[in-house]
Order: sequence, then structure tokens, then C-alpha cells
Amino acid sequence: MQAILSPGSLLTVLGSVLTVIGSIAYATDAPNLSLPTIFYGIPIFLGGLALKSSELPPVRRLTAPAQFQELRDKTATEGQLKLLKDVVRWRYGQKAHLESSLEALKLWDEDNPPQLESIEEYNYGDRYALRLQVQLNAVDKSRWFALEDRLGRFFGPGLEACLEENGANALNICFRQPCP
Repeated sequence: MQAILSPGSLLTVLGSVLTVIGSIAYATDAPNLSLPTIFYGIPIFLGGLALKSSELPPVRRLTAPAQFQELRDKTATEGQLKLLKDVVRWRYGQKAHLESSLEALKLWDEDNPPQLESIEEYNYGDRYALRLQVQLNAVDKSRWFALEDRLGRFFGPGLEACLEENGANALNICFRQPCP
């Protein structure tokens, strides 16, 4: 259902509907309807196809958005909110979520980049926290663990990152505020 409601899909459907309506109007000698629908329909259809070919869907959320709304409003840091907002929206022209951040941290492999699989919100000592599940692919775990201290600071002041192994080639990255 999520892929059907993507901006690329919606534009493709809208453009194809306008093009079909315009073609039918042209065939039935209705120039007032055929010209604008074909004129707008074909570029919208092609734009939708272009978006569809380069889209990256939002990451899977393991918790409902409303579940931690109150805790998020009270205790979430700006870095956590930016991170959440960034990964739960449609992206275009990228191979993976957080691509530029991972490149800056030298945790990127051009041929087989790490893939963010899911995000989970949770309560850590009465403070808002995020847990990201990442499939490492060609990036070695040792590189991630070497940058564990830097990860939290990179995504915002007052954050700490905690890495947890999650299988042979996966990690959970927790972004939380230190408990007082």
C-alpha cells in the first residue's frame, strides 16, 4: 500500500489518466479538452516515471507514530527529531537512507552500502530514544564500533550512540540521551 501512495506513483497515475482522457477527447473531436490534458498529461506522466525510477521508500517503523508522541514532544532532541523525520519520508536519487551522513562518517561503500531496515522509538530512562536496525552489507562491523563515540555527536549534541550486534551482518544503533 505504501508504494501505491508514493509521490512517483501518484504522478504516474495522474499523468496517464490525463493522457488517456486527452487521447479520447482528441479521437472524438473535443479540442477544448484534448489539448490541455495531453499537453499536461504526458509531462506529468514522464515526471512520475522519473521519480518512480529513483525513489527510496520510507524506512519501516516498528512503533506507531502516536505511541511515543508525548515523550517525543517533551524530551526528544533536535537531532533525534531530524533523524526520525529524515528516514520516514520518501527520498529520491539516493541509494540508501542517511547516505550523506554515512559518507561523511566513512561508513559507506559505493557498491554495497549499508541499508537502514527499520526504526523504533522507545523509552530510555523516561527519555525519548531511537533504535535503528542497519544491514551492514560491505562495511565491516569494526569500522562501526570504532566510530561509536562519534556517531552520537554527529547526529546532534547531547546524544550518545550505542551499538548492539544483531546477527552476522546487522547492527542496532540506539540514539539516546545519557541518563542523569
